[in-house]
Amino acid sequence: MSDTKVHLEKIDDFRWRIPKGYKPGMKVEGIIYADEKILKDVHEDKALEQVANVAFLPGIVKYSLAMPDIHWGYGFPIGGVAATDIEAGGVVSPGGVGFDINCGVRLVKTDLRYEEIKDKIKELVYALFSDVPTGVGSKGDIRVSAKEEKEILIKGSKWAVEKGYGTLEDLECTEENGAISGADPAAVSERAYERGKAQSGTLGSGNHFLEVQVIDQLYDRDICDELGLDMGQIMLMIHSGSRGFGYQICDDYVRQMMPCLQKYNIHVPDRQLVSAPVNSPEAKEYLGAMRCAANYAWNNRQCLMHLARNVFERIFGMGWQKMGMHLIYDVAHNIAKIEKYVVDGREKSLCVHRKGATRAFPPGHPALPQKYKKIGQPVIIPGDMGRNSYLLVGTEKAAETFYSTCHGAGRVKSRTAATKTIRLDVLLKELESKGIIVKATGRGTIVEEAPQAYKDVNDVVDVVHNAGISKRVCRMRPLGVIKG
Repeated sequence: MSDTKVHLEKIDDFRWRIPKGYKPGMKVEGIIYADEKILKDVHEDKALEQVANVAFLPGIVKYSLAMPDIHWGYGFPIGGVAATDIEAGGVVSPGGVGFDINCGVRLVKTDLRYEEIKDKIKELVYALFSDVPTGVGSKGDIRVSAKEEKEILIKGSKWAVEKGYGTLEDLECTEENGAISGADPAAVSERAYERGKAQSGTLGSGNHFLEVQVIDQLYDRDICDELGLDMGQIMLMIHSGSRGFGYQICDDYVRQMMPCLQKYNIHVPDRQLVSAPVNSPEAKEYLGAMRCAANYAWNNRQCLMHLARNVFERIFGMGWQKMGMHLIYDVAHNIAKIEKYVVDGREKSLCVHRKGATRAFPPGHPALPQKYKKIGQPVIIPGDMGRNSYLLVGTEKAAETFYSTCHGAGRVKSRTAATKTIRLDVLLKELESKGIIVKATGRGTIVEEAPQAYKDVNDVVDVVHNAGISKRVCRMRPLGVIKG
């Protein structure tokens, strides 16, 4: 398959190659995970061109990768993965992380059954909408002092747990135990502090959501049994990030790093790929600030889960522990991490950029908590508010993607295009006919986030499952969703 710009070579039914010779200066080839159906959408924007551009980065190892939810982004495509060899002058690029640093997802199980609570779903969704702050610039009830703000940037979701907004078990079930080391509050601008100071425990806008779901399909009975999951069980999914705080950090460092292209003799075809060698002072400063934003986001999702647990307690008249409201996992999908991999027979420290891509560690990986050593890392893939979401687990085969997989459905229509082509009244009737309750701060958000604006997540998950880079465990369908 090809288009006028980027010629793709078919490797197999689920992988396609952009040859290294496509553009002079590519250091590695591009590999895209997709099937024929998904490729039709991929060719609609410049995302494939961006995959080729990422292949120019100094120190890039093996491939410039793209997951099946790929679409056009800032510098990197969303759905892009790239690892750089630190020892060989590998770089970190803010565009390879994105503006919503540590945008991510957490999945909470309950012991509630759909048949038992179906008559209370509307009341539950309205109460969640009332108690969880949503929308652009939304400010929450969880107030923090300037001193506590800096504590959050170091402690991440441990701060929330210490305040009584969760348990140690929650930390165990969060990537990096809810706090990545190396955060440097001194590397954060006053403007970023200003934007983030009242946003802990707030959902935000755009594609962020809190969704009540029900399990409607089991794929791996053994893993479901291990996790205590079954058909008809009520689940809660939370999708949010570092809010204006993380956005400002990315904005600051994209500008601050521009001189690095000349200083370090970095040649890239797009200035949005501004970057600096990981061992340089500029990169260390960015990574220190980025980790602050990552910890801010983990704390934010912990606070959001606490608010949601409180609502469930009020609506159903029992404690969250009695309802079995335990965190399955919380995983980032916009982050750069230093991880060790064997490359050409040698163990190397790589800077792995995952932008709109989810970490997917296999069974036995040392970074996993003991409870997941047997089954592998839970991978949470949200769909859109009219279709399904998924729980998967990481696999050993995902070593070929630096243990990375997709992060969601992936847009096929921009927010502007969705607003022009989708009618709100028709959309709301369609969702209502499926029994889905939607509450949003702005009616425009509902249209921008319509199912028609996204690829079908079922197709996306089919690709990563069939390619072997993650394995389906169960599927959930939405019952009610709140958005900004």
